[in-house]
This record gives sequence, C-alpha cells and structure tokens, in this order.
Amino acid sequence: MIVQFFIPMKLPTATHQEKKWTVRKGKPYSYEPPAVQDARQKFTAYFSKFIPERKLKGPLVLTTQWIYLTDKKHPPKTWKATKPDTDNLVKLPKDVLTALHFWGDDGQVASETIQKFYDTIPGLHVRIEEIEP
Repeated sequence: MIVQFFIPMKLPTATHQEKKWTVRKGKPYSYEPPAVQDARQKFTAYFSKFIPERKLKGPLVLTTQWIYLTDKKHPPKTWKATKPDTDNLVKLPKDVLTALHFWGDDGQVASETIQKFYDTIPGLHVRIEEIEP
C-alpha cells in the first residue's frame, strides 16, 4: 500500500528540535513554544485529510520533499542547502503521522529520504510505502 499527498503551503519555520525545557517542583518538563504548536496544528489539519483506511504495516519507506518558494537567488528546481537541517524537519511531521494513526509507530520507517529544494509552488510532498519485510 502507498499513501502519498502534496500540501501546497508556506512551510513552517519551527521544527521539533525547538522544544523547550523547564523545571517544576524539581522535575524537568518539556514544552513546545507557540511556533512549534502552530506547526503541529497545521500538519495535523493537513494530514488528517489523507489518513489511510488502515494503519500501514511492516517496514515502511518515507519520502518527504520540502519545497520552498523560489526567489531571485534560488531558481526553480535548485537544492536548498541551508537551515533547517533535514533531520530536524521530519521529526514533527512523523510525530503527527503517528498520532493520526498512519502507522503504529514511527520506528516502522526503515528507509527515509528527505529532500529540500526551491520551486514555484511551495509545499510538502509526503509518500509512505509499505515494503516487504
């Protein structure tokens, strides 16, 4: 089974790694700053339209393409080689995909491709594919 979709959107600038920590009554607690909460809510709203009829099973291949709006310095179809880092980009969407029950656990992702580049329509392309164990 393959689930794939494209969401035309201005990509959030906040990433999962921006979580903050505080200490309450001697215990550490993590919390998400408002920008990360906003990004989580946007991903949840967009992804919820594509929830598969059944959870994806077994090992999975996850491909995400992060497409930023082209400008004078960055023509269409050129790679984005600046922040945010690809590993930080994908953490929050994977958490959202897990919470929405696309799969049982994001540990099922056995292969992952994360690309970021510029083009005329910004957005996020997600492809999740079940593969043979």
